[in-house]
Amino acid sequence: MRALGGHTSNDSRMSDELGFESLVARYYGPLYQFAFSLTRTEADACDLAQQTFYIWATKGHQLRDGSKVKTWLFTTLHREFLNMRRKVVRFPHFELSEMEQELPAISPGMVNALDAARVVELLGQVNDPYQAPLALFYMEDYSYKEIADILEVPLGTVQSRISRGMAQLQQLIANGGSAPGSVEKEAHG
Repeated sequence: MRALGGHTSNDSRMSDELGFESLVARYYGPLYQFAFSLTRTEADACDLAQQTFYIWATKGHQLRDGSKVKTWLFTTLHREFLNMRRKVVRFPHFELSEMEQELPAISPGMVNALDAARVVELLGQVNDPYQAPLALFYMEDYSYKEIADILEVPLGTVQSRISRGMAQLQQLIANGGSAPGSVEKEAHG
């Protein structure tokens, strides 16, 4: 089926776009429902469905039998779910509210003593993957969705990185700017 991914003429790009839109219209609902049954969260289900269509847009032209599109999409979504689950096992996501008891207590006096420049300085000490989402969220007032678009990562990843980054930033604030377990490198002698 040419409209599902094959390129046979100069105007095939237009028919491919129309084919892609009709493919999304036809399969987004069932793919989302399948993803939701796997993830049990709307955000993750949306991410999986969108990722599946992204993969189709980049690799779908390789499918030779157009009658197998539905199977290909569902298989791809399931593989992406398994990849996502593997990452969650390696890098578990915890809601900040669930982990409050493990965070250091920061008194209002400590917060008031910090100025914005010091917070920006401490933000520079937060691990790299967490810096950009934190800065975009707290300094630029972007939504999670906007940050996900800017950084080209899933929404759940943005939420996780902001949560982990905030925990690191709070730890830095509580420790006066040094990461837990870090050793000051001073010249002795």
